[in-house]
Amino acid sequence: MPLTISNNSAVASASYYLDKNQQALQMSIKRLASGKRIVSPNEDPGTLSVVMKLNAAVNRLSGAKNNVQNGISFVEVQDGVLETVGRIVGRMAELKGMATQDPMKSSQDVQSYNNEFVDLQKQLRDVSAQTFNGVSLFADFATGSDGKVTGTQAEFRGNTSADNTIEIFTSSEGSSGTKISLYKSAVLSALTIDASDLTKVNTSSAGNTAGSTVFGLFASSSGGTISLGRTGLSMGVFEQALSNVAYLRAQTGGGMSRLAFAADSISSMETNLRSAIGRIEDVDIAAESANLAKYSILTQASAAMVAQANSTSDIALMLLR
Repeated sequence: MPLTISNNSAVASASYYLDKNQQALQMSIKRLASGKRIVSPNEDPGTLSVVMKLNAAVNRLSGAKNNVQNGISFVEVQDGVLETVGRIVGRMAELKGMATQDPMKSSQDVQSYNNEFVDLQKQLRDVSAQTFNGVSLFADFATGSDGKVTGTQAEFRGNTSADNTIEIFTSSEGSSGTKISLYKSAVLSALTIDASDLTKVNTSSAGNTAGSTVFGLFASSSGGTISLGRTGLSMGVFEQALSNVAYLRAQTGGGMSRLAFAADSISSMETNLRSAIGRIEDVDIAAESANLAKYSILTQASAAMVAQANSTSDIALMLLR
């Protein structure tokens, strides 16, 4: 083999392998530093696309989880208020019994009870107007086809054009995926009792006339109230009102249960998606550490071989002396 100095093929070959080993070493360092198997889009564009879509789905699931948690807070607050409503109605029934079933009570005593009875009606009206972050907790008035308030109460147990439900999306697909409808409890309707038929659903307005047999156990929007001595106001009215409130609380409990299952489902799905992303893009630390050691040694060896190949020029100088 001739000895040349213009074109040293050994230097060129060693330099080529040195460059390749350096690139592989740098890639191993990047993968170990980032923890990702794919650090450049040109490595595996298809897999990178899958990972991006899965990450987007995880982000949407996190938003859905927040929505569900807010829904749980909504129904918890609603149930707490309904519990208060039940206690108020129970106290009103107690006042009815003490004022009208005890012959030892004077008219002044009865009036004292009546004052509290009227105040409790106003409190029920105030309670029914409570909101959660600006969203009404309870369905109050129905809306007509023209969008105007008709003045009629939202019908008990639904079946009204009022906006008495809230929809919460529970998947990464948004409105096209699964959702849960939460009821804004029709508390005023539950407290509106027809004495002639205590199981009848009533949609009459709150301001009833003195001769009516319908009792709204709350102050109307115009401030009207009923007294303890109102004709036909029996204990059955209060019992039915308490039964209706209990139904609303059961309805709220059902919403809590559905939201709890939805939260568990979202958490499980989010965990599984994160595991899938990890299997796709996470680097194998053990394997990549071995590659790092290998390419580190090869890089050093390649550099040494470049130096060795360059030393052949010294042999040519020896011949020229």
